[in-house]
Amino acid sequence: MKKILIMTLCLFVMLCAAATISADDDYSVKVSAPNGAPALAVATLAAEDPDAYTFVTADTIAAEFANKTADFIIAPINAGAKLYKAGKSDYKLAAVVTWGNLYIASQKADFKLEDINGATVTLFGENTINASVALYALAENGLEPTAVEYLAGAANTQSLLLTDENAIVVTAEPALTAARMKNEAITSFSVNELLKAANGFDGYTQAGLFVSAAILENHPEAAAEYLTKAEESVSKATADTAAVAEAAVALEILPNAKVANTAIPNCAIRWMSASEAKEQVEATANIDLSQFGGSLPADDFYYGE
Repeated sequence: MKKILIMTLCLFVMLCAAATISADDDYSVKVSAPNGAPALAVATLAAEDPDAYTFVTADTIAAEFANKTADFIIAPINAGAKLYKAGKSDYKLAAVVTWGNLYIASQKADFKLEDINGATVTLFGENTINASVALYALAENGLEPTAVEYLAGAANTQSLLLTDENAIVVTAEPALTAARMKNEAITSFSVNELLKAANGFDGYTQAGLFVSAAILENHPEAAAEYLTKAEESVSKATADTAAVAEAAVALEILPNAKVANTAIPNCAIRWMSASEAKEQVEATANIDLSQFGGSLPADDFYYGE
């Protein structure tokens, strides 16, 4: 009787384990991303399985962390860090996927970076990490505008760039490519190049892939599988730009293939795991700690650390 009971218990445990594995194998991962350049990191995956992806406006990203419906979220790293520090998010940073798509541009004849000295520069996104990084890059390279003005977004600075022949703006890809296709006289300089001259890093930790505590606890195999797929998707931004461009146009992330194929290589899309990128996350945070909640992210913010 005891032997039969033991065998029954063993069979029950085996069946439960099998059911768990089956459920994990069948688990459908849900991903949220802003409907812009950061979404290019997973564009090929989203084109293959659009029902698994939700594209949202940048100003609703905080809500994505709060409602916890997504297993993975692509978001500005400083936003995720600030929410995590405040106890409003249990999403950990899994990887950095974009490293800065900011450019200084003007249609002024023979525009040079030195023309910034004594001029007005118009940025987008006042009190954002992008603005802080751009101003830091200028200052560290000895470039001193007499005035700094702000517009709401990159589309706004793109419009100013096209309509004011004397304007000097900070804009972003893919808006810059779209503007240059309308006016070939536009000259631009990469903010990332200025950053590299200032601190030696190739860009700054702009957007990351965040993973929820729930999927790590309940579906670890599904989480690991998706991270592998996401890394492969990110690599296509440089290895197979045409495929990413096709997916971006199909998903209406970018307007057409011409803009997509030109802009994607300028968006600094590349994969680095969170644990490997920690030093660079902290370097970005130290540019403006207020954007990260006042201090460097804790060690447990980094998945795999």
